[in-house]
Amino acid sequence: MKIVILERNSVGADVSMAPIKAFGDVTEYTDTTPETVAERIADADIVIANKLPLNESTLKDAANVKIICEFATGYDNIDTEYCKNRGIAVCNVSGYSTEAVVQHTFALCFYLLEHLPYYDEYVKSGAYSAQPLFTNYSKHFTELSGKTWGIVGMGTIGRRVAEVARAFGCRVMYYSTGGNHVVDGYEKVDFETLLAQSDFVSLHCPLNEKTKYLMDSRALSIMKPSAILINVARGKVVNNADLAAALENKEIAAAGLDVMEEEPISSDNPLMKIKDSNVLMITPHMAWASTEARIRCVAECAENIKAFLNKESRNRIV
Repeated sequence: MKIVILERNSVGADVSMAPIKAFGDVTEYTDTTPETVAERIADADIVIANKLPLNESTLKDAANVKIICEFATGYDNIDTEYCKNRGIAVCNVSGYSTEAVVQHTFALCFYLLEHLPYYDEYVKSGAYSAQPLFTNYSKHFTELSGKTWGIVGMGTIGRRVAEVARAFGCRVMYYSTGGNHVVDGYEKVDFETLLAQSDFVSLHCPLNEKTKYLMDSRALSIMKPSAILINVARGKVVNNADLAAALENKEIAAAGLDVMEEEPISSDNPLMKIKDSNVLMITPHMAWASTEARIRCVAECAENIKAFLNKESRNRIV
């Protein structure tokens, strides 16, 4: 089997490809541009990708391709209908990054809630050593216990966030973006109720027609002025310009983002103007990327290949 990995960097150079190399001759490309996909997969039996377009244009001359494996859960980069008609199997991986994303959700929360950038700088600037008092509480912060945590999207990650928030003593409520999701033990509410009552709103929903720009100026205006918004879902669930305005006008207290409308973030994104890390914390789409999660991603991909070669169905999209 000739295996082509188009986006080696998508899981990190530190993660071994040994589980995949067990199945054939592997060609690794650190990165690939959309214009070079067709050339690089021309004689491949197995294609492994992450975000590159795999459709009729890039696949039509790759006569040997039998299976496409994603180094990801999402597969909107693949034309599944074309693959179905061609008899090309498509597999993704899921659940590999749940713990990492949940951990990052609360990392963003605590960073903002406790004004950690302010207090870190207060000590390192020498201001702390120059004062007589043993402590400093010029930036007030509250406890999670007794607060309301609102979750938008109660899938695997959302449910795990709910468990952790409850462990911290939060009242947990959720809004199902699809409308049909019911999770026992947690309060299901409509979107406006969640926004109005939550002290923390964390987004864990997929991006689709219902959720694109779900968090716009109207939604943000309903939130408490003391509330913190956290987005570890998809960038376009939040209208970045509207969020920038809401933060500047103090409609909400703070926001922690791991995903942006455009990635990498564009230099003219209005959120780039907000330099106060007590108000806005942005990380570069790495909530999912713990070492363990990236190792699991590769291992799961290898298991998908193994299952396919054994004529078994595992994580099959097509």
